Amino acid sequence: MASVGPSAASTQPALPSGAAVFKTIPYAFILPEIVCGTWVWILVAATSVSLPLLQGWVMYVSLTSCLISLLLLLSYLLGFHRNSENWKVLDSLYHGTTAILYMSAAVLQANATINSEFGVNAPLNYQLNSAASFFAFLTTFLYILHAFSIYYQ
Repeated sequence: MASVGPSAASTQPALPSGAAVFKTIPYAFILPEIVCGTWVWILVAATSVSLPLLQGWVMYVSLTSCLISLLLLLSYLLGFHRNSENWKVLDSLYHGTTAILYMSAAVLQANATINSEFGVNAPLNYQLNSAASFFAFLTTFLYILHAFSIYYQ
C-alpha cells in the first residue's frame, strides 16, 4: 500500500495571531508600513500645499492605506482570521493594490517636491516635500515586499 502524504492543509503555514505577527515575515512589515505612511501624510500636511490636486491624492492614498493597514494589523493581533486561506488572498490583493497606488502617489509627491523648490518658503517646503517623497517611496517598497512575500509564502 502506498503511504499517504501530509494533507495540503497541514503544509500551509499558519497565519500568526497576537504578538507572533511582529515576528513573522511578511506580517512584520505591517507596522513599518503604518509608521512610514503616517510620516508621509504628516509631512505633506505640514507643507503649504502648492499643488492641491497632486498632494491631495498623496494624502488620500497615505491616510486611507494607513487606516486600512491599521485595521488589518488589529485583525491579525486579535485573531479574526481564524487561520483562513482567504485572509492570505485578501492580504496579498490589498498590499499589491496599495503598492501600485502608493507608487503613483510617490511619483506625484516627487513632482510636487520639484515644483516646490522655488517660491514662497521654498527651503522649508522643499525639505518637507523631500522627506515626504522619501517616505512615500520607502512605504511603496514596504508594500511591494509585503505583497510579494505573502504571495510566495
